[in-house]
Formats: sequence, structure tokens, C-alpha cells
Amino acid sequence: MRIAIVNDLIIATESLRRILAKIPEYDLAWIAYDGVEAVAKCAEDTPDLILMDVVMPKMDGVEATKHIMSQSPCAILMVTASVNRYAAKVFEAMGYGALDAVNTPAVGYGQQTEGGTRLLNKIATIARLIGKSSRPRSQFDTQLKPKTSPELHPPLIVIGSSTGGPQALVTILSQFSQNLNASVVIVQHLDAQFAQGFATWLDGQISLPVHLATSGYLPQPGKVLVAGTNHHLVMRPDQTLDYQEEPLNSFYHPSVDVFFQTVAKYWQGNGVGVLLTGMGRDGAQGLKLLRDMGWHTIAQDSKTCVVYGMPKAAVELDAVVQILPVEAIAPACTKSLARW
Repeated sequence: MRIAIVNDLIIATESLRRILAKIPEYDLAWIAYDGVEAVAKCAEDTPDLILMDVVMPKMDGVEATKHIMSQSPCAILMVTASVNRYAAKVFEAMGYGALDAVNTPAVGYGQQTEGGTRLLNKIATIARLIGKSSRPRSQFDTQLKPKTSPELHPPLIVIGSSTGGPQALVTILSQFSQNLNASVVIVQHLDAQFAQGFATWLDGQISLPVHLATSGYLPQPGKVLVAGTNHHLVMRPDQTLDYQEEPLNSFYHPSVDVFFQTVAKYWQGNGVGVLLTGMGRDGAQGLKLLRDMGWHTIAQDSKTCVVYGMPKAAVELDAVVQILPVEAIAPACTKSLARW
């Protein structure tokens, strides 16, 4: 896999170069020291993956990501001194198409690199996502257990999103009124280290309150919950939320498919399932399960997706009742809720 580095600090580029050199399958494509140079080099020689810094002179990583994804798109991993400190910029870059973020590894005494393992794990995951790895994909268990509880709860809206998801979520959730008679639970592909920052950022963009989902919590109308760990968010038989490590071999942590599957099994009430922009197929099979259980299911359309991967996979599985542009999804959810 050919990987490019974009960072204005020589010590950072050297740290990243040394880490990549440890893996024979990774080739350094080129190095750029600001966003303007990165955009130009990417247009001439598009790599498989870019390790993109956030704060740089001339053009920062957010603007560079925006230009690259519109002109010569490729996988982008935001690599910054502090993901938490620059959380808002990271989520903005993800809105333009960046896949994930990680702190910049630091070179310590004796030339030992701290944080290199986390970076390599991120790169390996992206390699599998873009088809640059031979590791097999995990199998998804579609076997459903019958619902046993007769108690019904208010409607539930479940949303899965990945690449480009943060901005799509703002567009949708900002259209809901504060007296929304449904609870909203979101699985956004996001590392646990900045899940709280994402919830705080999202809370500041919309009128509905946003919190991290916690174990034992029962979804409540008018509140938005976001998956907050690298374990899978799941629904339990009593309709409360929880986290679990299994399946360990799942491609994503947390997985939209795993969450949707447990919701299809256990939620005693009506609901709307939504699958938004994202690379890969996560959520497609889970959305099909929800549709089979009588849920109203929606996929974001290709024109408004940053990456038309996850919704496309759902459409191909006949898991979708409606295919809509992002700005039409909230009204469709509201219309569906009005029927219950």
C-alpha cells in the first residue's frame, strides 16, 4: 500500500516515516509540508492513503481534505498532535471524507516511537477497508431470536454512519424539533478516544440533547445517544443499551450491523433505521433485518454521500424502503413517526 505523509514538522514526518518502514507492505509515496503542496502532489500522484496533519501553514488539513476528496479522492487518516484539542477540526475533516483520526506518534529517547502501534492498527483497518489487505472479512450472524416482551416503547430512530457522517448527522438532527416523540441512537465509526468530544460537538450543533450511550440506559424520547467505546453498542432483551466485545473479528468497532441486529431482536416498538454515507458495507445487513421486522428504512442517496458505500450495499440487499438526499431524511422520519 502506498502511503503519503502531510505534516509541516520535520520531526513528525520522520516519526511517521520510521513507523511505516517497519511494515514491508507499506511504501512511502511522498511527503508534503503543507496543505497546498499536498493537494498538488495528490493530483499528480494519488496514493492509497494519506496521513494528514490538522494544523499547518498555507492550508490546513481540513481544507486540504476538502480539496483532495473533490479532486483526487483517496483514503485520508487525520494525524494530529492532539485529537481532543482539535476535535472540531477533526470532525469537520471527517465531514469532507477523512476516515478516522489518531494522535501523532512521538519519537522518544533511543529513537523509540510512542503511539506507533495505535497508528499501525488504524492503517491496517483502513487497508482492509479499501481492499489493500488479504485478511478475510468477518461473517455477520443474521439469525434472529423471537421477541417475547409485549411491552411497547415510543418509536426509536437508529442511525449508522461513517465517512462524511458528522456533517450528515448535523443536517438531519438539526431538523428535528425539541419535542421529538422518538429516541435517537447513533453508531458513528469513531475511535473511543474522541467519542466524548464528538458528542459535545454534536450537542452544540443541534437543539436536541446529545449524550454518550451508557450501559443500562433505556432510550428516551427527545434525546440523542451516541456509541462511546470501541466495543459494540448493543440492545439487551430489556431494551436497555450495553456494550460487548463480541464479535471480536467484526471489521468495525463499534459495528452498525451488530447494533442494528440486536435492535431488530429486542426493541418492542416501531422504529426507523437510517444508513448514511460511509465506505464499506457495515450496516447493510442489519438494516435488512430491521426492514424484515417491519421497520421503515432509509438510505442516503449517492448524490449527497461523501462515499456511497454503506447505503449502496443496503440498496443492493433490498434493505431500503426509501433512498433520499440527506436534507430529506429528517422529514421522512417525522412523517413515518406520525403514522404510529
